[in-house]
Amino acid sequence: MKKVIFTGLFVLSTVCSSFAAEVNLFTSRHYSSDVELYKKFTNNTGIKVNVIKAKYKVLEKRLLSEGKSSKADVIITVDAGALGSATKKGIFQKIKSETLNSKIPSNFRSAHWYGIAKRARLIYFNPETFSPEVAKNLNYEDLANPMFKRKVVIRKSSNVYNQSLVSSLVANNGVSKTSKWAKGLVSNMARKPKGNDRAQILAVAAGEADLAVANSYYIALMLSGKKGPEQQAAAKKVRPVFPNQSNRGTHMNISGGGVAKYAPNKENAIKFLEFLLTKEAQEHIVNNSFEYPMIAGVEPNKLIAQFGTSFKQDNKTKVTTYYSNQKKALTLMKKAGW
Repeated sequence: MKKVIFTGLFVLSTVCSSFAAEVNLFTSRHYSSDVELYKKFTNNTGIKVNVIKAKYKVLEKRLLSEGKSSKADVIITVDAGALGSATKKGIFQKIKSETLNSKIPSNFRSAHWYGIAKRARLIYFNPETFSPEVAKNLNYEDLANPMFKRKVVIRKSSNVYNQSLVSSLVANNGVSKTSKWAKGLVSNMARKPKGNDRAQILAVAAGEADLAVANSYYIALMLSGKKGPEQQAAAKKVRPVFPNQSNRGTHMNISGGGVAKYAPNKENAIKFLEFLLTKEAQEHIVNNSFEYPMIAGVEPNKLIAQFGTSFKQDNKTKVTTYYSNQKKALTLMKKAGW
């Protein structure tokens, strides 16, 4: 038995000598179901997947410190802003793959990385206490409307999903208007930002707020029962809204990945990314992490599909702008007291 050991706060991966081929995956995705996905890739190709899992900033720091000595082949993370950061710091290399370029819409890939799943940032409400007619016409911009004074809950400005949402608002509305919007949003907060996305949904279910902002897959996760009966019951009380349907469409973000700059197993890395865009892999992802599929021909999981599958997505705003506008977004969020 041959062991490949990665030091630090990372998963240790054991490589059996029976595998002549391998790929070293650095990932910040935290879904246990992904392990089964990697096994499917190995069964299909004979290529062993060595998994290193940690928060993205930790992975990024390690990759930069190791430089040319890094053994990373593929880097996968969530949020286009994080992928943009990796690109800016020279962590990815460009590759050629007709499979990836043909399957992934141009808005959800770049020359250095590729989206593997989509997630929408939605607004949630309780139809028993908030008008469904008002809810269905909501835009993100409406969250700053004085009519929603002390009625909105959302995570802290340090949350990367919020940073990407605000970055998209900067791209569409400019810095000045978005700064004013952020101040209005802060005035409308029902409480100081705290907790994760599920905590925002729970607040609406409990009557602590009328509107919450959270990613699409969280409602399905709660409805699945995986987070316990209390969260399942709370999720049944709320409904998601797909914002901005009368204009640019709902803000979309991604899980995505690319090939590491110094990948020792480049061809295997490309095969791995291409596998993630197969129907088999996409169905596994949507039915376990409840994200939206990246490719055509795969339906979302029924727990999220029940709320609608034909909603208008924001295909106008390139997700690459989430990183390029990130500093501006965070600065105006902080200035607003968020």
